[in-house]
Amino acid sequence: MVKTSRTGPAPAAPPGTTRTPPVRWLLAGLSLSMLLSSLGTSIANVGLPTLARAFDAPFQQVQWIVLAYLLAITTLVVGAGRLGDLVGRRRLLLAGILLFTGASVLCGLAPALRVLIAARAAQGLGAAVMMALTMAFVGAAVPKERTGSAMGLLGTMSAVGTALGPPLGGVLIAGPGWRALFLVNLPLGIAAFLLARRHLPADPRRTAAARPRFDHAGTLLLALTLAAYALAMTLGRGRFGPLNLGLLALAALGAALFVRAEARAPAPLVRLALFRDRALGASLAMSALVATVMMATLVVGPFHLSRALGLPAAAAGLVLAAGPLVAALTGVPAGRIVDRFGAPRATVAGLAAMAAGCCALAAAPRAFGAAGYAVPLVVLTTGYALFQTANNTAVMAALPPDRRGVVSGLLTLSRNLGLITGASVLGAVFALAVAAPDLTTAAPGAVATGTRVTFGVAAALVAVALALAAALARGSRRPAP
Repeated sequence: MVKTSRTGPAPAAPPGTTRTPPVRWLLAGLSLSMLLSSLGTSIANVGLPTLARAFDAPFQQVQWIVLAYLLAITTLVVGAGRLGDLVGRRRLLLAGILLFTGASVLCGLAPALRVLIAARAAQGLGAAVMMALTMAFVGAAVPKERTGSAMGLLGTMSAVGTALGPPLGGVLIAGPGWRALFLVNLPLGIAAFLLARRHLPADPRRTAAARPRFDHAGTLLLALTLAAYALAMTLGRGRFGPLNLGLLALAALGAALFVRAEARAPAPLVRLALFRDRALGASLAMSALVATVMMATLVVGPFHLSRALGLPAAAAGLVLAAGPLVAALTGVPAGRIVDRFGAPRATVAGLAAMAAGCCALAAAPRAFGAAGYAVPLVVLTTGYALFQTANNTAVMAALPPDRRGVVSGLLTLSRNLGLITGASVLGAVFALAVAAPDLTTAAPGAVATGTRVTFGVAAALVAVALALAAALARGSRRPAP
């Protein structure tokens, strides 16, 4: 029935237009989801010594509180993105927020370590959904001229969550206790759910016949492959033994089986034709390389500041906090730069700044003190924020709607694999360059040498990414035939 008044029927919306929720509230819900998932990554680390005492468990067992969360995200993020493409991103994101929030409560109430680890895995599944779908929603619901700014905002919230985790965790442990590390997510999760439920655009309706099938076999093979690789890189803290080599061989076998299964699947999880797109393949490779380099700052920084420079723990923590703080402050301006100058130029500029930062870290003498580490770190992190925003914008803006979820998951996966690889490989490079049996007692000069060598390798990795970005930028300037 048409609603009428004295002047006749209410005016209809102009043809071809639809009501869309205000972008600012949409972004608020997505930003809070990103904040929660990144906070879950960093807040538990500071509590590991307390949790070891609380459960009377060795560190080898307690570290699974962190590993379970990381493995769940790494192994499931691509499948979560594809599932969102198939069943509807709105309903899946709402389910992911609910799962993350409920699992956080279970973590906070866990009576035993095994229950806490299982709840952290469930929390990681919810985080995988949130990470995969937030960028997909930006590509679908935000006007193209504002995509860079929106991606910058998500990058800022990710950096804020990562930076906020350790200090907030320390305050909560000193006050309410370790259970508050996880229960703090309850009010934040409720707020994210309400914002998302109110302001996310509705999923398009599809008939059962028009909905593609989900690739269960491909999803399982990819999850097992990624789990084997992640465990190979994290177990043993960079010292490769028979178990690590066996897991790497298992990962290689899994990768081959996954490619074979996807080539035969009627509705594959990842269409192999995607990787024939030179721009997408280069973007994923650059993302992995850059994440590998950024992990060097977390692996090398604490040892360099404490051993090579002799800083006390509090001062070293302040210097290390400069990285996440700069990333949080530069995310939104980086998005505006991308919107103004374009993603290809911004990508090259960001990588050039990263290369300059790595070279400065490799060349700065110990006599420069904390400033000789902090200033290059600021340059490196600023370049990273610009690269990440530009790269994500370039990938997501050009995708068809039915592939945004899975490609968003691939972007997150490439970053996580880079972080895992960086922790292992660059950690091993640093240990070999220091050439001491125990890094905690190594001579200051040896640690400084290790820092120079590690960031020299990092600069070479950024140079590879920069060459890829420059080639893509030249290709984008060529006139169409």
